[in-house]
Amino acid sequence: MRRLLLFVFALSFTAVAQTPAQITLTMPDMPLHDPYIVANAADHTYYLYTSNQVAMSGTAGVGTMVYRSTDLQHWQKPVTVFTVPEGAFGNKGGWAPEVHQYRGRYYLLTTLHDDTKKLADPPAVPRPTYRRGTVLAVADSPMGPFQLLHPDTPVAPPDFMTLDGTLYVDRAGKPWMVYAHEWLQKTDGTMEAVPLADDLQHAAGDPVFLFKASDAPWLDASMKATIKPLNYVTDGPELFRSHDGHLLMLWSSYDNGSYVETVARSASGELQGPWQQLQPIVRQDSGHGMLFRTFSGKLMMVLHHPFKQARGRLFEMRDGGDHLEVVRERLDLDGAASSVLP
Repeated sequence: MRRLLLFVFALSFTAVAQTPAQITLTMPDMPLHDPYIVANAADHTYYLYTSNQVAMSGTAGVGTMVYRSTDLQHWQKPVTVFTVPEGAFGNKGGWAPEVHQYRGRYYLLTTLHDDTKKLADPPAVPRPTYRRGTVLAVADSPMGPFQLLHPDTPVAPPDFMTLDGTLYVDRAGKPWMVYAHEWLQKTDGTMEAVPLADDLQHAAGDPVFLFKASDAPWLDASMKATIKPLNYVTDGPELFRSHDGHLLMLWSSYDNGSYVETVARSASGELQGPWQQLQPIVRQDSGHGMLFRTFSGKLMMVLHHPFKQARGRLFEMRDGGDHLEVVRERLDLDGAASSVLP
């Protein structure tokens, strides 16, 4: 009888202790578009940020939610860490959230848009464009709450239609925001960078052109002769300094209608380039990747697959100096039924 009572007590304690935030999920359960992982050493926890979805977080509104894990396999139910306030630059999107630790605080970059605010298009642009850009918010914790630095304006020029801003600090310690200038406005989408003030409060200079999507020789080779006007997409930049000092950029585009993850390399080792285009590293409608290191020091990449109804995929990576290599997909962690690799 005593054993039975102890067993019943243990069951009841587990039921009480299992709060909604502690319910564990695996990546097949988790809607993940444009995933971004922060390995936070202070609490030995991985923070996985993505656009807020009320069905997962329970919180309505455009913004950012975060999943948390200690092993990259089991994740807590997401919590909303940022909600777009009324009157902000944009009221839709909340795309591609990234969180960077900088000078003791945590900075969120995310893309907002407002399709009721039309931009003045040059005659060569065959489609309407509207307000879209990356904004910056700040918090003292990776759990937020994040507050917009400037609610009414993006970091890049507001007449540019841009997205997917990422923070990069160069070898001189100067911060930049690197972003994609939309193919919707440019037709041949570009990667650009804008210098930031040391406190990240505002842009500190004019945007700098880095490269255009069609510089990639493999990109949409079959469509060049068949589709007009040509639409070349730049998406999801992230910078990585390799072990021997090479500067690499992860970015995504489309090849024959399928999302791909690819890499560019700066010939000078500096942000201004010139940039050389390497071959894609993951295909099969997969992209918007980013790199992080596990607490044991292993280099990893997370991206989403497929583009629609996306889920996270995790890859063990090798820093090849002047290039990046995918070692294997970690199916044991991302829980996928089969790998996207050939």
